[in-house]
Amino acid sequence: MRKVLIANRGEIAVRIARACRERSLGVVAVYAGPDASRMHVMIADEAVCLDDGVATPDRPVAAYLSVERIIDAARRTGADAIHPGYGFLSERPALAAACADAGLTFIGPPADAIERMGSKLEARRLMEAAGVPCVPGARPTDQSLEALRHAAVTIGVPLLVKASAGGGGKGMRVVERLEDLDDALAAARREAESAFGDGTLYIERRLEQPRHIEVQVLADAHGTTLHLGERECSLQRRHQKVIEEAPSPVVSPALRARLGDAAVAAARAAGYRNAGTVEFLLEGEGEAARFYFLEMNTRLQVEHPVTELVLGLDLVHLQLDVAEGRALALTQASIVPRGHAVECRLYAEAPALGFLPQAGPVLRYREPQGPGVRVDSGIREGDVITSDFDPLLAKMIVHAPARDMALSRAQQALRDFVVLGLRTNAPYLLRVLAHDDVRAGRMHTGWLAEHHERLTAPVDAAVTDAAALVAARHRQLPLDQQRGVIGGPASSVAIGSPWETLGGWRG
Repeated sequence: MRKVLIANRGEIAVRIARACRERSLGVVAVYAGPDASRMHVMIADEAVCLDDGVATPDRPVAAYLSVERIIDAARRTGADAIHPGYGFLSERPALAAACADAGLTFIGPPADAIERMGSKLEARRLMEAAGVPCVPGARPTDQSLEALRHAAVTIGVPLLVKASAGGGGKGMRVVERLEDLDDALAAARREAESAFGDGTLYIERRLEQPRHIEVQVLADAHGTTLHLGERECSLQRRHQKVIEEAPSPVVSPALRARLGDAAVAAARAAGYRNAGTVEFLLEGEGEAARFYFLEMNTRLQVEHPVTELVLGLDLVHLQLDVAEGRALALTQASIVPRGHAVECRLYAEAPALGFLPQAGPVLRYREPQGPGVRVDSGIREGDVITSDFDPLLAKMIVHAPARDMALSRAQQALRDFVVLGLRTNAPYLLRVLAHDDVRAGRMHTGWLAEHHERLTAPVDAAVTDAAALVAARHRQLPLDQQRGVIGGPASSVAIGSPWETLGGWRG
């Protein structure tokens, strides 16, 4: 490979670009209208506008989803490889297939592996054949209302109605009573058809308070498939992860080996190559723990940095190695976690207002620094955040010798993270990290929902005024006017004194 086109934006595009630069590979960025001056464009060697500069309310995302424009951009710039990042086209077999047809290297799995694991029904069939434990469920080939009702009665409540082509919680409904089944089936099918163009459903037993554990896998073209340990992803809201860590506080070495063996079996059954993640639901702890296959993400995960920090590896470099046809220079025995890593996703959103996404200018931006602190970001001071894309501003990752220290380091780094001009979820993250349950590792996928009111309580007005005052001084605006720009808690607002909540920044 000589030149890589990154078919993505934001922090992941910046992350990939830096890895490519370290290998002296040319970097091509793509962008839609609002992204013309974003960091991922500025650090690239070349950039191609995907929407010809025409920005309409529904156009920016659509531009990133055009396989034809991505392939054309690669041809125009002479790129010989494409990295999809995550989201957008990363799990769509059409891009991988188009790369193969165009003679381009796709830095990801083969198209047929993406397609196999993209269908929850096909994925379950493959996993069952490979001996990978699956949640008890039914996937009737007859998709009539009567057949789905029969499957639900057989499994019993509580249960989940899930879209075969789903992801991120779309096309999923919880059913606690069979009387609610018909409405859940209709709603799930409508949402699945709208989001994925496929209304195929299946029924699955709902596990009570499970953990969400995922295992990173890596496979080359020479027959080697490895697992790179697990990540604890139970702290999630509406099936979207908020805080992740590695390793899991409840996974013993023996359980880690069992999970790893199952993940490797899953990857081999899918005919997988490159980096991917096998996700499991875990019930219980210790020797009595049982885990079940959930799905496989055929791409790099948002939370991959925690694995990198505990293993001392660079997953993007390993992706590039595999894509270039190199054999992995790792053995399973050499992959041993050291210390503990925690990742917090910093979003431009207002948790107290139902996690409403926020838009506006970034008036002040200062990333935390210090031993064991890493920030993956795609924004700079002066950028204007719009509502066109996911509200993720940055990922803050910390590493420490032990879990308790890693959690404390994450809290301090959040206090040191200054974002003025729009609200963020930093107060929410700090409250989560400080909770006794989280400190003790007592978590499950419904934990954030159970503690919603306490975690989203409004921040004291004094904190809001302090944040507004600092921003006002920065912008030379009257306090009352600046508070209007801020719109409320406008920084890394934590729980404590106003100066502490401003991350220690004294202006």
